[in-house]
Amino acid sequence: MSQLIACKNRNGIVLAADGRAVDVDASGQVMELTVTRMFQLTGHCVLLAGGAAVGQHMARALQDFIRAETPAGAESVYAAALSFLASEYAEFMRKTCEIQPLDPIHQVHFILAGRSDSDVSDPFKLYFLWTRKKLPQLDGDEIASAFTVPRTIRLEHRLNQMAGANSALDRIEAAVREAMHGQAEQNQEVGGPFVYAKITQNGIDVDTD
Repeated sequence: MSQLIACKNRNGIVLAADGRAVDVDASGQVMELTVTRMFQLTGHCVLLAGGAAVGQHMARALQDFIRAETPAGAESVYAAALSFLASEYAEFMRKTCEIQPLDPIHQVHFILAGRSDSDVSDPFKLYFLWTRKKLPQLDGDEIASAFTVPRTIRLEHRLNQMAGANSALDRIEAAVREAMHGQAEQNQEVGGPFVYAKITQNGIDVDTD
């Protein structure tokens, strides 16, 4: 389990992720882990990794790949990330299924957020990458303004209203922090450390609690 939250407007992007995950070892036992879910890819792009703990290893590998390729703009980073992560996930599932049956617990998902270097009318971009088709295929779509994984419709509605009103990012971040701690109180599979980020024209600002 993981909790990822993303919201954007013309002022920038607010992101949040929890730090708790579960995984299954080679003997089939469920393990609880503390993980890093937020990864800075460039000076203007961040990746959130959710689902199975292998997602953080895929994200670190993507960090190295992006640093070597240095794509410009969120759109280019997304195209590179989707191709790379799809390949990494297919390889992970191939190896996993040699010793374990296919299981939804192996699903991963990612939110990619960043600043466009070409789209003046919509300068900030959000993308969701997940196993939309049958395992082990990874696919992606653009996010309009607000998104949560797992889906929390009340929170998304609130964030969409704030995005539509072009609210200050500090106000959106406060709402996101409140929601994240609320999820942790209601669901034992969501927990800290929590990490937050704001992406603006000036760069990326990260905070934890």
